[in-house]
Amino acid sequence: MTFNGWLQILIFIGILLLLVKPLGGYMTRVFTGERTLLSYVLRPVERGLYRLAGTDEREDQHWTTYSVALLLFSLAGFIVLYALQRLQAGLPYNPAGMSAVGPELSFNTATSFVTNTNWQNYGGESTMSYLVQMAGLTVQNFVSAATGIAIAIALIRAFSRASGKAIGNFWVDLTRATLYVLLPICIVLTLVYVYLGVPQTLGPYVNATTLEGAKQTIAVGPVASQLAIKMLGTNGGGFFNANSAHPFENPDAISNLIQMLSIFAIGAALTNVFGRMVGSQRQGWAILAAMCTLFVAGVIVTYWAEAAGNPLVHALGLQGGNMEGKEVRFGIVASSLFAVVTTAASCGAVNGMLDSFTAIGGLIPLINLQLGEVIIGGVGAGFYGIIMFVIIAIFVAGLMVGRTPEYLGKKIEAKEVKMAMLAVLCLPFGMLIFTAISVVLPSAVASVGNAGPHGFSEILYAYSSAAANNGSAFGGLSGNTPWFNITLGLVMLIGRFLVIIPALAIAGSLITKKTVPASAGTFPTDGPLFVGLLVGTILIVGGLTFFPALALGPIVEHLAMIAGQAF
Repeated sequence: MTFNGWLQILIFIGILLLLVKPLGGYMTRVFTGERTLLSYVLRPVERGLYRLAGTDEREDQHWTTYSVALLLFSLAGFIVLYALQRLQAGLPYNPAGMSAVGPELSFNTATSFVTNTNWQNYGGESTMSYLVQMAGLTVQNFVSAATGIAIAIALIRAFSRASGKAIGNFWVDLTRATLYVLLPICIVLTLVYVYLGVPQTLGPYVNATTLEGAKQTIAVGPVASQLAIKMLGTNGGGFFNANSAHPFENPDAISNLIQMLSIFAIGAALTNVFGRMVGSQRQGWAILAAMCTLFVAGVIVTYWAEAAGNPLVHALGLQGGNMEGKEVRFGIVASSLFAVVTTAASCGAVNGMLDSFTAIGGLIPLINLQLGEVIIGGVGAGFYGIIMFVIIAIFVAGLMVGRTPEYLGKKIEAKEVKMAMLAVLCLPFGMLIFTAISVVLPSAVASVGNAGPHGFSEILYAYSSAAANNGSAFGGLSGNTPWFNITLGLVMLIGRFLVIIPALAIAGSLITKKTVPASAGTFPTDGPLFVGLLVGTILIVGGLTFFPALALGPIVEHLAMIAGQAF
């Protein structure tokens, strides 16, 4: 570990914190219907979209209506994306002549992008045409991210409104998230990436002759536009198979920093939106403090583990940390930071290969996934995910002091706690049950690239990534098989919709409750005590649930490394 390395980490955190208030203030104005600088241009477009869709923006929806609208929209997106892949060979904008994608892989990919997971059991430049990349994958990058933001805003309204029955209008929230937040920022980011050297073209792949005289085909395409939303929307699906380790997708250190900030920007800003809408920005800062505490702890451990390297390698006289699997242009610190950022949010982008990290270096990204992607988290998903833990923490606090739990003046009762527990427990169900089946199924084990605990970690990571809607891969696992394509797709659906529906049910319950004023016995939720309770709740729930599985994977692998054994 070096001073330069810590300085890079501090600069990243500093810039991120500086973005929280301005972006949070802008998003608050968007979702409360106030005018913004972009309203003069985008407001007529917004009204036109409502007229085309037959939507009345003044009509709010009950939580069940909101949920049905979301589910039907997601189903329609799945059908369209599945059809685009299956019909790819006969569709235009296919200069490389890509054939139709197989049914199991099409199911996995359509599910992956609709759920904001972007797990990729394929190489983008060798499997998907320009049309599928743009009209299919990039479109879903926008709308799946906007859906997550919409759910977060609906849940925030449940706390901010004194009483009522409706939590907002899904179509309005979806439109505003896309039109005012995601699209303008992505246009700017696309232009920046093009300036930095990222391709943006509909031209054919380039044929080149190497210095040795060999022929090489260099894949290009509309990369910059997909790169912008893949990061900002915490999608993570790369245009190229190497993702952000590819020089066309991540040209230099500046683009690397911009990508990491893009991943966290909206997730962090939503905590400020929450604080503003409930009338106390301190509430939002408290939640962000809990997120940042877990994030910084993960960065410290990962950077330490990767900088320390492998003692088995050191015994050969090779020093300098563990550079295997790292992006050599950025070094250990930037690769380690990127790994923690992308798994602390629901973004599957990578600029290094986690399979080549040390056991402890790979443990932290795995824990980030298993905690439910609440450390900043995906756009919207991270916020409503951590609110589930807030409800559990408040319930625990109420039990300790013998009072009815309440948060921001809303009574937390049996229904809210049950829904929060359902949302929290569905993730380990998807992660652990399917991992257990896969490690004893011969056809699944045949896809594993390594033996012993490392191979177990590869399978555990795959299902953890799917359930957390992250999409990053540990590596070493050949996932493009019928078993993994289908089961990973099912786990993605569990991780997405069995969290969203309970979250909306909680919003529907809380919106009907009157806000009661704070009293002398009210537990303060904007100070260090609450932050510590929330962090402790997240770690205890995660630790009790996943420690046995982690002990079979990265923990025992680390102990074996110390004893002189590698896998």
